[in-house]
Amino acid sequence: MGDAGLSPRQLAVRLGVSGKTVERWIADEDLIPHARNREDASMALGVEAEMLWPKAVRDRLKTGGDREIVQSYPYRSACPSTVWGDLISDATDDLLFGGFTSYFLWTQVPALPDVLRRKAASGCRVRFLLGDPDGAVTRQREEIEDVTLTVSTRIRMTLEQLAKMGEVEGLETRFSAPVDAMNHVSLSVFSFDDEALVTPHLARLVGHDSPLLHLRRLGDRGMFSRFLEHAEELWSRSIPVEASPEVASH
Repeated sequence: MGDAGLSPRQLAVRLGVSGKTVERWIADEDLIPHARNREDASMALGVEAEMLWPKAVRDRLKTGGDREIVQSYPYRSACPSTVWGDLISDATDDLLFGGFTSYFLWTQVPALPDVLRRKAASGCRVRFLLGDPDGAVTRQREEIEDVTLTVSTRIRMTLEQLAKMGEVEGLETRFSAPVDAMNHVSLSVFSFDDEALVTPHLARLVGHDSPLLHLRRLGDRGMFSRFLEHAEELWSRSIPVEASPEVASH
């Protein structure tokens, strides 16, 4: 940037990202921007993208089934909120939030309601697949976790946030069918076009203490597709929910 005579803020303006985003790229050597941003940055600075982010080259050299694994985290809470925000912001066709509660999104992603409204208005499909707050599996999971912020409370927090958004064309909310509830509560799949964040829930642990995989589709039968097929199957049997105050207080 010094050679190009650009400050972080000036580079951000050229790339169409925030100044804080560029500052994060500088501060975190393990943080790799999306390919489009890497290419735009290399053009603005007059150097090869591989010079700026050599780790991106090493990641492309993966072989076998792990090629679709962008990053893995031992805890969901270890995944930076910027990853969630960027994936949601970059999606243009389909957003599927397949967490049993998805309550953390409303604090993890800044101004999420406004972002979702813009996405839906631009033609992006936005879906929330939640567990039934009054379902048998929800009650069983609450006994297993034994925490103050119960599963049903966390689901209702999401329902309340969706209710506050009012009617949004293109946004759908459903409860997983009773027959699928156990499969749903044990595995959360969040998909963003051709990328996904997947959390298998471990034993008694709540979601933020369970591991997370960041996946990117590279083929039709890879890990991304396998997990997405799982989520779509649950969605195909799910029960439509009207995200209204009456439902949120049910």
